[in-house]
Amino acid sequence: MNSLSKKEAEFYQRQLTLDGFGMQAQEKLKAASVLVVGAGGLGCPALQYLASAGVGRLGVVDDDSVEISNLQRQFLYSAEDVGEPKATVATVRLKKHNPNISFEPLCERLNEGNIRRIFEKY
Repeated sequence: MNSLSKKEAEFYQRQLTLDGFGMQAQEKLKAASVLVVGAGGLGCPALQYLASAGVGRLGVVDDDSVEISNLQRQFLYSAEDVGEPKATVATVRLKKHNPNISFEPLCERLNEGNIRRIFEKY
């Protein structure tokens, strides 16, 4: 298992103290990778919780750009992000929140031609 650094243990302190969770469970999260397809209304909160929990590697697939109409419900974005790729903006923002994990923005639409290539990494 991957051992946690002192900073990681401090970051995850609250969940490390949960009954039935502990260091071993946190190390399993750190070793995990999750692919989230879509960084919109449902993807934003999913990504936030996965990053906060400490999933070691997060991939974000989304071919869309931030629009002003996204801002009231997609909290990872701000007005300065309008026109930028959602996958890129989301991963930059989440990396600032939790620098202990890695992110892979995939600014493309998931389809028959790329699904195997993308999914095999996760």
